[in-house]
Amino acid sequence: MDFPTFSLDTSFLEQAKEPELDVIYDLLILGGGPAAMSAAVYAARKMMKLAIVTKDFGGQVRETSEVENWMGFQSINAKDLADMFEEHVKSFDIPVSLGTATAECKKEADTFKVHTEDDRVFSSRTLIVATGKRHRPLEVPGGKELVGRGVAYCATCDAPFFKGKRVVVAGGGNSAFTTAVDLLKVGAEVTLVNFIKGWQADAALQARVEQTDQVSLLDHHQVVRIEGKDRVTGVVVKDRENEREAKLDVDGIFVEIGLIPNNESVKDLVDLNEQGEVIVDCSCRTSVEGLYGAGDVTTVPHKQIVIAAGEGAKAALSAYDYLINKSLL
Repeated sequence: MDFPTFSLDTSFLEQAKEPELDVIYDLLILGGGPAAMSAAVYAARKMMKLAIVTKDFGGQVRETSEVENWMGFQSINAKDLADMFEEHVKSFDIPVSLGTATAECKKEADTFKVHTEDDRVFSSRTLIVATGKRHRPLEVPGGKELVGRGVAYCATCDAPFFKGKRVVVAGGGNSAFTTAVDLLKVGAEVTLVNFIKGWQADAALQARVEQTDQVSLLDHHQVVRIEGKDRVTGVVVKDRENEREAKLDVDGIFVEIGLIPNNESVKDLVDLNEQGEVIVDCSCRTSVEGLYGAGDVTTVPHKQIVIAAGEGAKAALSAYDYLINKSLL
């Protein structure tokens, strides 16, 4: 079985103009997900001089298949929704730093300096961090070595390669059950392995998965080892009640055990909570004046697309108010 490497669509980024290095922007936005794109639209409508620094557009939206809770659509393909967001941002001709992640952000006097991994530095009077989260890795033998060879983190990207195969899904929340649904669509035989006791997914999702005989549920179990040389051939799990281990002969494993905030660029600049999320108030303000947070990287509860988009709009409007009150705009 071949496991091609998934590549991001960067056509928009390649067409966008580069931010200027010798100017001070009113606003720099870090990130390319719903929060960042919403912030960009609202800032552009306020005629702010802004630029975006991101390595991709769409964020986690591009890692799911269907969105069933975006207003105006009972169900919409996630890629189509992300494409519509992107087209909206593109209409404002906003400069975008192509395919680069931020290495570090500093504040010097009243100006933010955004240092990128390719040694460029962008300047702005305000800053919005909307960098989202990334998948938490499964730290077990074989978990790193077999990534791309049966160990997967994106069902939208990789589910088709497991048509008719036997697959483990590690996790017990909405993401795990959504991944199970995606795998069922391609005829896979799925075993869900939940570390803690009790499934955390919404009742509707659980019911959808449990109504088929193609799914086995292992509650209060943990993955202890992933076996295989050139590809995954088995997953060893342990019953946390009696400590007994068992090997599941499977062709792959999808990891859905949570997310880690992408806070690296600001972790030494702003206050974070114990989970590493950027602490924000109801106006998206952080502990640093002029710096705002939006979306999943922040402490705002309920990580949803519609909430991230709303927080992005709010952050942009808060940055605008800050600039007006400081007579900087």
